[in-house]
Amino acid sequence: MKAENINASRFVLDPTSTADLRLKLKQDPQGGLKQAAQQFEGMLLQMMLKSMRDATPQDGVMDSDQTRFFTSIMDQQLAQNLSAKGQLGFARLIEQQLGRNLLSGAPVGPASPLDALQQSLIERQTATLAAPAGGAARVRTTPALGGESAATAKPTGNSSDFVNRIWPHAVEAAGAIGVPPQFLVAHSALESGWGKSEIRAADGSPSYNLFGVKAGRNWQGPSVEVQTTEYVNGVAQMSSERFRVYASYAESFRDYANLLRNNSRFSGVLGQQDGTQFARSLQQSGYATDPMYADKLSRIISGATLRQALSG
Repeated sequence: MKAENINASRFVLDPTSTADLRLKLKQDPQGGLKQAAQQFEGMLLQMMLKSMRDATPQDGVMDSDQTRFFTSIMDQQLAQNLSAKGQLGFARLIEQQLGRNLLSGAPVGPASPLDALQQSLIERQTATLAAPAGGAARVRTTPALGGESAATAKPTGNSSDFVNRIWPHAVEAAGAIGVPPQFLVAHSALESGWGKSEIRAADGSPSYNLFGVKAGRNWQGPSVEVQTTEYVNGVAQMSSERFRVYASYAESFRDYANLLRNNSRFSGVLGQQDGTQFARSLQQSGYATDPMYADKLSRIISGATLRQALSG
């Protein structure tokens, strides 16, 4: 296998893979394109495996949210290993199609297919590393359906439905902490994958927890225990944590506003009118341990998905 091919033995959640891909695409566009095409093939294979899993009954004694989570990681690893062998041919076709611009000397601008593929893969990897992730409050940036992260998912009717469902609660909570309501919509979209990956109990009942707030010692209400990922010195580690369960989305937004308003460490978040600074202040306050958290939230706040969902 050539050196620029994906290392099949590399763990699919290796936190350095994102930086390696970005660097390769900058230093050697042709070699980086080969890696990106192989990873894109892996994404397609993982989606196929997921579809097959979804079509299989999952109500057995050994089936749970935890087993399904680790099965999804195993499927991603299997898809990466298969794509690294180069036997299916999808990666080769993608490479040939997108490589024409490079061979012809045509400029590869921000709107080019190569740039879009690079960004999609990088977002996919960083989102996967943080799904779910946590800090003082749980950070749960889950890839949206179709293989894209919540930050880069294309606008859908589901996004508009999600915004319509939570908008009045976002307006109320935003008024309490002095920020634009769209910032809170973006934050809840990042944490819940636009409502598609909301934290649920083992029986499938909703938690209405759109901001990944943990159930600490002072929490008197119901809670649910789920597997999550904590970043310690930049390294992802699995752990089991308990998270708050609310009676409604309205209660979730009110509790989120109270968390930020009543804890002095979040004082830098209050009153923010700039989306990028709002995201940075949240991360600096310790809301999340994911090193890419502020970047992901900023992209949702300024992204087309949120704009179109708000206008729809």
